[in-house]
Amino acid sequence: MYQKTVLPNGIRILTERIPHFHSVSMGIWVNVGSRDEQAQERGITHFIEHMLFKGTVKRSAKDIARELDAVGGFANAFTSKEQVCFHAKVLHPHLPLVVDVLTDIFLNSVFAPVEIAREQQVIVQEIRMIEDTPDEYIHILFQEMLWKDNPLGVPIYGTVEAVERINRELIQQYLSRMFQPTKIVIAAAGNLDHQHFIDLVAPVMEKLNHPRTPLVRQAPTIHHDLQVIPKDLEQVHLCLGMRGPCQSEESRFLCHVLNVVLGSSMSSRLFQEIREKRGLAYSIYSFVNSHEDTGLFGIYSGVAEEQVPETLKIIGEQLSILRKHPIPEIELKAAKEYLKGNMYLNAESTDSRMNRLAKNEFLFGRYVPYEEVEQKIDEVTAVSAQKWFEEVYQPSQIALMLLGPAAQDPGELAQIFLDG
Repeated sequence: MYQKTVLPNGIRILTERIPHFHSVSMGIWVNVGSRDEQAQERGITHFIEHMLFKGTVKRSAKDIARELDAVGGFANAFTSKEQVCFHAKVLHPHLPLVVDVLTDIFLNSVFAPVEIAREQQVIVQEIRMIEDTPDEYIHILFQEMLWKDNPLGVPIYGTVEAVERINRELIQQYLSRMFQPTKIVIAAAGNLDHQHFIDLVAPVMEKLNHPRTPLVRQAPTIHHDLQVIPKDLEQVHLCLGMRGPCQSEESRFLCHVLNVVLGSSMSSRLFQEIREKRGLAYSIYSFVNSHEDTGLFGIYSGVAEEQVPETLKIIGEQLSILRKHPIPEIELKAAKEYLKGNMYLNAESTDSRMNRLAKNEFLFGRYVPYEEVEQKIDEVTAVSAQKWFEEVYQPSQIALMLLGPAAQDPGELAQIFLDG
């Protein structure tokens, strides 16, 4: 059962009671992410995510870990381009403890200068690690190219130079300006009672009174550029893409069905053609990245340099087939069942349900029943999917990036899509 309460200061509290579960997951969400940072603040949301576990007025970092470990629970956090979340999961009798710990780190973290300096080193190493992981790094570089001149294209972790400039004063200024009560959602799912949860959360969270500052997100322009980034690697990592749906567009259901058909499953067309039939790549997949006001429908693969042209040719052929021909009914039905199966299997996790509560609140301001999503998936037809893809996929407007020992001219490679 879903319930919602809005505190006087604007914080929204959402719960979904599932009495047969043994656990409860709780998250404090802020509708602020890396795309909302100013130029001098790059990476600060991610930095704060790390710092909130480094000690409060009454708890050290070790105390925070020890208290949750003592009850078999765990806490973590993540930062995206549009939200930051601090969450934990415990057996339901320990809900008061997890509320106390999460609200304490959220409201009372001390941001000790010595901890800031130490965490700067950690995050710089995290940045270096990602830069040394080409199958991750190319996605970051690709989005920088696709959404250049817009904060959405900036890496979530910022830059080494920006991270090294972060100090306690900058953190506190950012928190006061951005972590406003009306941008905060506290969500919990599992074996809990809504009013009991309110009684635990409200007394501490209703005191938060950061002033309201308008937050305007500028939708990015998509740049269909072609770029080769030489790097001494064993493989060429390639990423290509086009406009995808934003998180609230009705066409997102069409896109996700197409994504399953094209490359997000082991039975997908790209996986079967490129890996299973020809052995050109170990890793080949398509993906959808959706944001509040835009999205990306993309493809990634890692291949040997000499196999880049053939791999791109097959990708171009498969995109052309999707554009020109409706998906056969048996394939369409299987893709729908794949999506619905994933959705309902995820529903067996309190973490997944807690995440869903918060995200639907930010996007739609309401609870979205699973049955409603299932109906939207079932309403996708082969004709509607083909028509949408015909509008989105323009062979002359493909963004393409190669990272690695690639000597090919990107313009010549892009011609493959036009020829198809």
